[in-house]
Amino acid sequence: MSARAMNVAGIMSGTSADGIDVALVRIEPGNQRTGFTKPKITLLAHEGFAFPIALRRAILAAMNAASTSTPELARLSWRLGLAYAEAVAATLKEHRAAIGNLDLIGCHGQTLFHQAAPARYAGRSFACTWQTGEAAVIAAELHLPVVSNFRPADMAAGGQGAPLVPLLDYVLFAHRRRGRVLQNIGGIANLTAIPASATAEKLIAFDTGPGNMVIDALAQRLFQRPFDRNGELAATGSVLKPALSASLLNPFFRLKPPRTAGREQFGREYAARFLSICRQHSRKPQDAIATATALTAESIALSYKRWASAKMKSNPVDYIVSGGGARNRALMAMLAQRLGPMNCELATSEDFGLPAEAKEAAAFALLAWQTWHRLPGNLPAATGAARPMILGQVSYA
Repeated sequence: MSARAMNVAGIMSGTSADGIDVALVRIEPGNQRTGFTKPKITLLAHEGFAFPIALRRAILAAMNAASTSTPELARLSWRLGLAYAEAVAATLKEHRAAIGNLDLIGCHGQTLFHQAAPARYAGRSFACTWQTGEAAVIAAELHLPVVSNFRPADMAAGGQGAPLVPLLDYVLFAHRRRGRVLQNIGGIANLTAIPASATAEKLIAFDTGPGNMVIDALAQRLFQRPFDRNGELAATGSVLKPALSASLLNPFFRLKPPRTAGREQFGREYAARFLSICRQHSRKPQDAIATATALTAESIALSYKRWASAKMKSNPVDYIVSGGGARNRALMAMLAQRLGPMNCELATSEDFGLPAEAKEAAAFALLAWQTWHRLPGNLPAATGAARPMILGQVSYA
């Protein structure tokens, strides 16, 4: 199938489960390069939508749950499908003049469980993943084909199913003379390091650890706030260095890439243990928030130093942050303090024309376009897969 230009909607709801991001993207085929068609991507519009309270509560209850019911999971999947469809419809209504007709939808779905490493179950060892949100509902509601369920094909080829955003990172940000790191800070934080003049096979990408997940959990528990807006709580606290040092001993931070993380590693159980460690040194709640923020910054900086910095040949390196964490001023200040001595110039994706919350949604628009044209979407250098794979499943309208 020859590639053609398409208008594609990308849908993303991440591990923070705070809402849905929709990106409307124009994708046009480009020249063949490094094993895949490197297309031209233009962001046309972007909108974000908070989950209704009852739906967010249901998502959080299902994530990494010790037990739940089959009816509950089935209902959650269909309810999410309706929410995704409503978000795309609202975005189209707001920006119809900018995009005209829509051709395709790419939906990551809501991750409920992700086990990147093989584990034994019912007599066999294997890795597995589960993203929910019924794509057939989206297709029926919007009368458009939907590509979803992107991770399993990569995992079936021996990969970790993540990160999948590096394809977009490479297409949009690879530079001949400057090394660039694309640092996304959602619930989980992940980076894509692209040395100057690197081919797609030479990039480095992996999850660095917690992004906003632990910060959000403590803000909800200690202040009844969904998150630490602009880092205001962290700015009034002090980092508890003994608690930070103890937390950085977590075995995840010593794993070599490829590696991926989720609520299984840094969810509510981890946040509860982290708070307990902090309370051994201070009862001031703002200190716990400041220390959680420092954990995110320190784990990002250590990950870059250990696994990527030596391969970045340019000086300085553009360190480009996206995701909700880019709005956290306290976190950005901590990152600047830690990354500056490593000759990194901190920026946000908005400095390069891409809104911080739009990047992951745009990535799944691109992945859907790749799938539609039977082109691979994973980068084995990032996921550890044995080979490039065509990702996702198509639900027709």
